[in-house]
Amino acid sequence: MLRLSQLKLPLDHDEEDLPKAVLRRLRIPAAQLLEWRLVKRSIDARRRDRIQLIYSVDVRVKSEAAVLRRHRANSSVRPAPDTRYHPVVQAPAGGMDHSGSRPIVIGAGPCGYFAALLLAQMGFRPLLLERGEPVKQRTLQTFGFWKGTKPFDPNSNAQFGEGGAGTFSDGKLYSQVSDPEHYGRKVLEELVASGANPEILTVHRPHIGTFKLATVVRGLRSRIEALGGEVRFGCRVEELVLDAACGEGKPNQLVGVRLEDGEQIDCRHVVLAPGHSARDCFAMLERVGVALEAKPFSVGVRIEHPQPLIDQARWGANAGHPQLGAAEYKLVHHAANGRCVYSFCMCPGGFVVGATSEEERVVTNGMSQHSRNERNANSGLVVNVDPADLKPYQRWEDDPLAGVALQRDLEGRAFRLGGSSYAAPAQRLEDFLACRPSTDLGVIPASYLPGVTPTDLSSALPETIVEALREALPAFAARLKGYDHPDAVLTGVETRTSSPVRIPRDQSLESINTRGVIPAGEGAGYAGGILSAGIDGIRAAEAIARQLTAA
Repeated sequence: MLRLSQLKLPLDHDEEDLPKAVLRRLRIPAAQLLEWRLVKRSIDARRRDRIQLIYSVDVRVKSEAAVLRRHRANSSVRPAPDTRYHPVVQAPAGGMDHSGSRPIVIGAGPCGYFAALLLAQMGFRPLLLERGEPVKQRTLQTFGFWKGTKPFDPNSNAQFGEGGAGTFSDGKLYSQVSDPEHYGRKVLEELVASGANPEILTVHRPHIGTFKLATVVRGLRSRIEALGGEVRFGCRVEELVLDAACGEGKPNQLVGVRLEDGEQIDCRHVVLAPGHSARDCFAMLERVGVALEAKPFSVGVRIEHPQPLIDQARWGANAGHPQLGAAEYKLVHHAANGRCVYSFCMCPGGFVVGATSEEERVVTNGMSQHSRNERNANSGLVVNVDPADLKPYQRWEDDPLAGVALQRDLEGRAFRLGGSSYAAPAQRLEDFLACRPSTDLGVIPASYLPGVTPTDLSSALPETIVEALREALPAFAARLKGYDHPDAVLTGVETRTSSPVRIPRDQSLESINTRGVIPAGEGAGYAGGILSAGIDGIRAAEAIARQLTAA
């Protein structure tokens, strides 16, 4: 097979134009084209008056070697890569028979689920422990909290429960991580096998959407269980049980996990995938002696505009074209005070939701359904946290949990600004720039659930963060017309952009000081989003499998 890339066609091209473009690129007659398959489709909107669709396709042709020789100087014609997944090991036919050999996965987010799925596919029958509820019950609980019909539950919410934090998001499936093994393709194929729309295999910036994600995570669970794995809900890991006497070159050796109800499970191999909001887990790891370090992260607000405004700014006269859908954006500004301001987790046609995982705190996040047809676009508008911001929160120099303390402080401020009712503080953009509180909102309604309180957001964030945001908004408007709409809604606070903690690991992906613990995913500091977390879950499963077969 050959891989052809950068095949450009106009927005309104006909279906037969793509194979014709293949023939033109290869300079061959139709009889020599035996087969073609779409690999990827993306949009080039750099010129709004001439938006193009860009395709990559795999083709099978007669005399492939001769065609390759003829195009050897053309980087857009190459042999198609082998993107099939090849397991690194397989469990012994009789299973693992020594004590503690069954691997445990902690956390049922995308990293944990893909670690468990890969271990199950290799024959290791993993046990997956999740503190929260199955996705159906979790969805009822979370939506009930947003609508005011259920109380907040610290173990079942927008952060915790089956599917992890990504379940209540846009379900984006793209990443900038290096992926020479094509593990991203494996993740997408397994999602499709679990119920996702096959289009995610070919669109450039795929997404699933919240309700469809719920179906997909149930599908992943079923496939893990069908392969001999086990998933247990309502099982919060209270403590990793370590033995300091048999670390084999490291200070600690994992020998088991202790659950909240007191049950202890013997285990010498764990994938630790707790998610970026598992603050009690980070504190436990510090207490038992697993190495931790602070990691960069960002904080800010959510901003909402009418989706048609963003469509018009991005697509121009082509706004509303069925090939384009709801427009996205990505913006970055380097402020004069040295901070970087950027859009984060942009959700076209979505809404803003309450994403706290602790009582008496307010956290925002964005969410979209697959259709992306809600009236507002929303995005995080965040600023990098500088080490100087953490100084007031440090218990000692290089305190690994100072970022958690900063997050909690800002989230507590937002809770109080919103009226101590889980309503979020909100402000019109014009008022925010003018340094005056909002007394009401304008023509753009705030979509945040459980509700908003108009106020002054500047008191919810550090002064340097507010200064950078105020500088960035007019700069973004110069690049995206209408971005500075006076009634655009800012809602605070956005603090869970990524984990503020990293669990350091060595080249084998094991904790640098605790044998048997493989930290993985977003909470461990090695991923940012569903796709990269799934990829890291595959790598973690491979690391555990190598340990098990070497034992």
